[in-house]
Amino acid sequence: MTQPPASPSPDGPTDPATPAAPVHWKLVIDAADPHVQADFWAAALGYTVEDHSALVEKLLGLGAVPVELTTEQHGRAARCDLAAVRHPDDPYQEESGTGLGRRLLFQRVPESKTAKNRLHLAPHPGEGRREAEVARLERLGARVLRRVEEPSGSWTVMTDPEGNEYCVH
Repeated sequence: MTQPPASPSPDGPTDPATPAAPVHWKLVIDAADPHVQADFWAAALGYTVEDHSALVEKLLGLGAVPVELTTEQHGRAARCDLAAVRHPDDPYQEESGTGLGRRLLFQRVPESKTAKNRLHLAPHPGEGRREAEVARLERLGARVLRRVEEPSGSWTVMTDPEGNEYCVH
């Protein structure tokens, strides 16, 4: 006896062979100081620090967020515990300043980094530009950990201002 096709779920197709639609996502990175990290990575990647001031001011005005959870960053109202950067060509919500494309969100956490990253960014500045890019990133506050030369390729392992490792290819 043949089974009838599975009925669609509100969460999407139930058939694992059916490809899922692309999903919007952001990379969330724990940080001691989200705003310092956002400034570094915006400069490192050529991204834009998101301006959430309109949303923060609206939430303050409604009493939905206490003033103690806000700060001023670059002359604008901001959340103390969150900062984000987005690709300058990607769309964003004008009302909130939230990016709708390539995006990094930095969230304050109380604990410091204790082990090697399980996930990291790997900027690719282009053929023949690695050393100049490494020097530029050092001027922004990054540090070189080591240079790797292997038969499969070469790259420079660096850390951002909070010690998170990443590779420049």
